[in-house]
Amino acid sequence: MASHPEEQTMSVQANKAQFERFLTFINTADKVLGEDLIAEGAIFHAPNSPEPMRGIDGYMAILSMMRSGFPDIQWTIEEIVAEGDRLAARFTMRGRHTGAFFGIPPTGNEIAVQAINFYRFAEGRIIEEHGQPDLMGLMRQIGG
Repeated sequence: MASHPEEQTMSVQANKAQFERFLTFINTADKVLGEDLIAEGAIFHAPNSPEPMRGIDGYMAILSMMRSGFPDIQWTIEEIVAEGDRLAARFTMRGRHTGAFFGIPPTGNEIAVQAINFYRFAEGRIIEEHGQPDLMGLMRQIGG
């Protein structure tokens, strides 16, 4: 049975609202907030990991990896496109390279790196993410 267009619009709007909360989560690494937004069995496809990360602990590991090299990293949403249970977001990640990152010692360089990530929602929670950061651009900015 197909859902009504009004229901689809409401779920798209609800997913966008949840995504705004998700932005707060990634910028603060607040695990309690993350637990509210990320489904228990969520799958996160990260370019630096051959196997998907899973659940809140997997996402916290992704954030920890980024914050180890860029403790002050912040994500800004540049654009969101949403349809049905899916949402695409274009971000800019900004921070200062003050910790080792992929074996590169701290340079103190400021970074501004684009990322395009794709999300899938179910029952108001994120169940999947495909992350596509510009790692080449990031490495270029820190001298790697």
